[in-house]
Formats: sequence, structure tokens, C-alpha cells
Amino acid sequence: MRARLMAAPKYRFILCFDFDGTLIHPESDPVYHPGFGQMIRELRNQGAAWVINTGRSLGQTVQGLAQHGIFSEPDFIIAQECDIYKPGFFSRWTDFGKWNRLARKAQERFVKDHQASLQAIRQFVEENTNASFIQGDSSEYGIVGTSDAEMDLICAHIDAHTQQFPDIGYHRNSIYLRFSHSGYSKGTALSELARLLGLDAAACFAAGDNYNDLSMLDPRHAHMIACPGNALDPIKQIVHSRGGFIATRFASEGMMEALTHYFGGSRPVAT
Repeated sequence: MRARLMAAPKYRFILCFDFDGTLIHPESDPVYHPGFGQMIRELRNQGAAWVINTGRSLGQTVQGLAQHGIFSEPDFIIAQECDIYKPGFFSRWTDFGKWNRLARKAQERFVKDHQASLQAIRQFVEENTNASFIQGDSSEYGIVGTSDAEMDLICAHIDAHTQQFPDIGYHRNSIYLRFSHSGYSKGTALSELARLLGLDAAACFAAGDNYNDLSMLDPRHAHMIACPGNALDPIKQIVHSRGGFIATRFASEGMMEALTHYFGGSRPVAT
């Protein structure tokens, strides 16, 4: 551990994956294919930084890795679609740079500055849908819909607000939505991590399967993008329109296809 901290690796590219639905799939057999881990090990030897970018909390992510037998520790974890962590002493994860602190302050300001819009959205939800508007602790606001079609309607209404208030953002996963400052997402966190590592979007691969992954499946943040065969159809359509790779297999097996497509299996990555 001490040697690792004294001689930090020089990363040449980033492999960034969503977790649920992209690396693991409860209905697949196996849920997680160990062959994916072997490919990651080979690519890390060539200079890859392996990154998990998820809506889970940090603790839930670490627990999920152990639960599914993914014992190779990622180089970085981006948790709750925003916060960047690196492993520290005794495998304790710590903030990487100032990004997390800035994100928390921005979220607090976002909620304070947009109370009128949030309450207007809440009124629309309660009067026009069967969805539930949720207000939690720590400046957290969200919506739980009853169907994807209903959530599509709600998102269209929210998007109308963003034309006047561009700071209004949200993370959507199927019928679940959480409001956030638009400047802090899976995509902007990926770009910040790349900046901290001295890289840019050309050196970034990103893969996901759901709406909250779209911000990182964007050429502004990753020039190499992919989704597994179990990705939602709208996500597949967007990835295709952006010139990305759509795997035929589910979750980790699909990601093995994607890595082979972009990096040619175990062949060296071009600089």
C-alpha cells in the first residue's frame, strides 16, 4: 500500500462503467462474468484507470463489488452520480481533489436558489400525475413515478424549466428521479477525473444502460461510448446516434464485447 501511494501510476486512458445493469445483471447467468475482470487486469497493465461511476452511495458500491465477487479494487469510484473517490490507507476511500466539496456546496445553493421552481414542479406532479414528490434530508428532492411514460411527461415538464433556469438538473433511473445542480453529473465528474489525471475526452471510454448514464455517454466527456444489450431502447438509440457501440450481450458480457471493439482484446492500446 505504501509503495502504491509513493509511486502513483501514470494513467493513459480511463475505462468508466456504470454498475447496476452495466456490470451486473440479476437476471443473467452469471450475474457478473469473471472474464470481464481478466480483461480489466490486462488493460490496467497497459495504463488504464478502472472507474465505477454509479448512482449508488460509496458504501453501497463497495458492498456491491464484494457481493458479486468483484475483488479487484477500482482505481476510482464516482458515487451518487457525482462524488469522486480514490482508495487511501487501509482501503479507505477518500475525496479526490476539491470536486466533492464544491459539488456539495453547489447542491445546497441549487436547492436554496430554486425553491420556487421546485415547488412549481411539485405542484405539477401532484395535480397531474400519480407520481410522488419526495423531500428528504441534506437538500435532497426527488420524484418516484408509476411508469416510464409518466416519468417521460414529468421530465418534459422539468426540461421546460431548465430553459429559464439552466442550473436545474436531475438524475433519472427509470421511474426514479433525483434533482441536482446541472453542473454535477456522471459526465462532468468523469471529465473532472480525466483533468486531474492529465487526460481528456479522447482518452475516455464510458458505458451505461439507463437515463442517468447519458451525461457520460456524451462525446464532450468520452469519445468511446457503449451500452450493454440490456440497455433501455432510448439509451441504445442515443448511443447509436452518437457513434457508440451497442453490445448484443447483457451487462459484463456485453462490456467484454465493447472492450474488444474499442481495444482489440489484449492487444496494446494505441497512444
